[in-house]
Amino acid sequence: MEAQATATVKEALAALYHHPDDAIRTAADRWLQEFQHTLDAWQVADSLLHDESSNLETLIFCSQTLRSKVQRDFEELPSEAFRSLQDSLYALLKKFNKGPPKVRTQICIAIAALAVHVPIEDWGAGGIVNWLSDEMKAHPEFISGFLELLIVLPQETSSYKIAARPERRRQFESDLSSSANVAINLLTGCMAIDQLKEQVLEGFSSWLRFCHGISASELASHPLVHMALSSLSSDQFLEAAVNVTSELIHATVSYGSGTSAEQMPLIQILVPHIMGLKEQLRDPSKDEEDVKAIARLYADMGESYVDLIATGSDDSIQIVNALLEVTSHLEFDISSMTFNFWHRLKRHLIRRESYVSYGSEVAIEAERNRRLQIFRPLFESLVSMVSFRVEYPEDYHTFSEEDRRDFRHVRYAVSDVLLDATDVLGGDLTLKVLSTKLAQAYGSCNNEQNPKWQPLEAALFCIQAIAKSVSIEEREILPQVMALLPSLPHHEQLLQTVCSTIGAFSKWIDAAPAELSILPPLVDILNKGMSTSEDTAAAASMAFKYICEDCRRKFSGSLDGLFQIYHIAVSGVGGYKVSSEDSLHLVEALSVVITTLPPESARRALELICQPVINPLQELIQQGDQVLRQVPARQLTVHIDRNVKHPEVVAEAVNRYWPTLKSIFDQRAWDTRTMESICRSCKFAIFGSDPSCAGYLTSLIQILFNHTVQLLRTIQDFTARPDIADDCYLLASRCIRYCPDLFVPTEMFQRLVDCAMAGITVQHREACKSILSFLSDVFDLPKSSDGAKYQEIINTIILQRGATLTRIMIAALTGALPSGRLEEVSYVLLSLSRAFGENMLNWARESINLIPPQALTDAERLRFLNIISDAASGSSLLTITDRLGEISDVCRRNKTVQDLVQSALRPHDLSFTVVPQQLS
Repeated sequence: MEAQATATVKEALAALYHHPDDAIRTAADRWLQEFQHTLDAWQVADSLLHDESSNLETLIFCSQTLRSKVQRDFEELPSEAFRSLQDSLYALLKKFNKGPPKVRTQICIAIAALAVHVPIEDWGAGGIVNWLSDEMKAHPEFISGFLELLIVLPQETSSYKIAARPERRRQFESDLSSSANVAINLLTGCMAIDQLKEQVLEGFSSWLRFCHGISASELASHPLVHMALSSLSSDQFLEAAVNVTSELIHATVSYGSGTSAEQMPLIQILVPHIMGLKEQLRDPSKDEEDVKAIARLYADMGESYVDLIATGSDDSIQIVNALLEVTSHLEFDISSMTFNFWHRLKRHLIRRESYVSYGSEVAIEAERNRRLQIFRPLFESLVSMVSFRVEYPEDYHTFSEEDRRDFRHVRYAVSDVLLDATDVLGGDLTLKVLSTKLAQAYGSCNNEQNPKWQPLEAALFCIQAIAKSVSIEEREILPQVMALLPSLPHHEQLLQTVCSTIGAFSKWIDAAPAELSILPPLVDILNKGMSTSEDTAAAASMAFKYICEDCRRKFSGSLDGLFQIYHIAVSGVGGYKVSSEDSLHLVEALSVVITTLPPESARRALELICQPVINPLQELIQQGDQVLRQVPARQLTVHIDRNVKHPEVVAEAVNRYWPTLKSIFDQRAWDTRTMESICRSCKFAIFGSDPSCAGYLTSLIQILFNHTVQLLRTIQDFTARPDIADDCYLLASRCIRYCPDLFVPTEMFQRLVDCAMAGITVQHREACKSILSFLSDVFDLPKSSDGAKYQEIINTIILQRGATLTRIMIAALTGALPSGRLEEVSYVLLSLSRAFGENMLNWARESINLIPPQALTDAERLRFLNIISDAASGSSLLTITDRLGEISDVCRRNKTVQDLVQSALRPHDLSFTVVPQQLS
């Protein structure tokens, strides 16, 4: 059997790397991946690695296979197999001591993973590090392989590819900490061998976070530290030396490292060596990767010592000036390394906690003002430096979507830096700095034969990014900026930013003196934006919404003009390029202005809003059921999606036009896209206790939910229609919060609980979160101010389903849902525990006892139950989530265990037919 498997592996590898047919290569790759999960993979991979005739492709595949088997599938082996596996891996380490490097690295990782799995005594007295020390002394000819293993050991403690239990992983970290001196001595002993220098530096950086017992003064004089710092000037060893220096910096500020004064001996030798690299940042002949390494070191230094830098001493200002040089680097990847430093420096400068040691409020305020005075010029320089980075490149039109996404990321990052600067400088002063850039760009644009719009757009983008920080009383710069906007070129990207700028300063526009007459020309610009392109129309309609919200009273006399804009946008005739989604902003804008009108006028205005939405739908309905069933979904959703999001407006509109929506419900229940649209529209209608809404809301709840539960019967239905599930359960949660009287006592509420149980493990993130949120709302409802009256209803429903529901939730926690859902799942378990106490503990015990002992030990089973018990007795969500996270990791530690757990819990095989049960 082994010989046959070995031959098949060789054939598959040959096909993967050399067969001309893509389909055969794909099939070979799939087979090899499946083979790696088999029990035979242990012996086959080991045998081929020891086989002298194996080629490089075979060696790489088998070393990766053996490494992954040790990491994730070690539990497959009987306990007595450890010694033979250790011996085999050790023999392979010696065999591949001089290469190939890829193979040797995989063997080292496998040995490190083995060390994580087994207790320290299995390696003899002192564990794997002492064992390694003995082997290095006994077999110096294999020193290179031994050193790589020494490097890898501390790195693998944080590898979650290793399927070890949390307590075993913590014990391994403790073992390494107790062996750190042995490791450092081994590295020190290898310093004299020139060809090992890079490995020694790599090993030192790996082990530094375990060197808790070495004081700062000892490290300051340690030969390994001096070797690392002297290597910063070496091109050959720069990256390794930077890694060591960075770890040394972190060691001086890590938790438990002591006070700054205690760390000062080490800090005082680190900072001058780092500052000595400043010239290399400017060296054009320097390799870009080396410049990145140096920049990273400066960023690490700045972030780690920010509390010392924030004191504003002469030395700290030199460091800040050096960081400004990094920020000014033309490469964004290098410049952006400093952005987090500026954020942290800003926080230290403005927050009160930084000054509490100064005692009185007077002393605190004086020191704060002194520091801000020192750092303001530096932050002004920062604003000037970063603003150019948002400028559109000349070849932007040729960018791929990925490149455009990267450019947007740059803009977001620069916006964050500018906002940090406003916290130090104030919005008005930051605006003044940026207005200089705008004036320069405008002057250049008017004085050039081929004017560039990009600098103008960049300056405006930065100005609108800080809009919320600028005071509405500002009267020096903004009047000039607003007066400038109508005269700017109407280039698409520039016009888009102009529209966004108008929207961003809507509150300032409302507060501006009437004599400035700012609003009319700005509305003209927004009209132009709506007719230029979809992107400019999106920006213009959003700006229009903000303008109407904040300047609503200034528009109350211009309602006819506003409705003309709205009807042109919604009708699609008249040259506007507003999408149906963006037209929602115009609906919202109008609805806000309507709130300023007298009741009768507001009612008439509401009809004008609804007519372009309802009339096309009514025309389709009048053509008969057959036409309504056959029209493309787009012909319906384009109108439905234009519903107003303001609750009062929606409530009245849905109440009035409910017969139209009901007709669509009745004839298009099969149409996923239309149902999604109606769900999304109706969820905004649930808003409160207005008695006049009760009739249509009850009808809406019954009809809408009846249709959706018919569509969502199994987990496959949820997977196929996640958007319907998302909107359905968002709406259900809203019903619980705002109109429980119309919802909870109904039979539909019980059906939605059953439906939710079927869909809990849907993989779609938003749908899953909405279902989990609905369930926690159900459990929390009786504890709300008005919720006690629903206790008996909820008890009746949940007590009949509690065992099944708990089993599904425990399955979700232990692998049926991604680990990223841990917090939401934990909250449902927490709220269920608090609502049903002893019952929940019994349900949990039944489910946990189904999990086989290969997955959970008796101690882990008891710990799991204790967490549920503590949840019921009031432990915090954060504590419960952390503790459940460990249990979740144990049950997911490898595919075999996860499959065992899910096979035992079978969340998708459970029956939802319930038997009435007495309330307890």
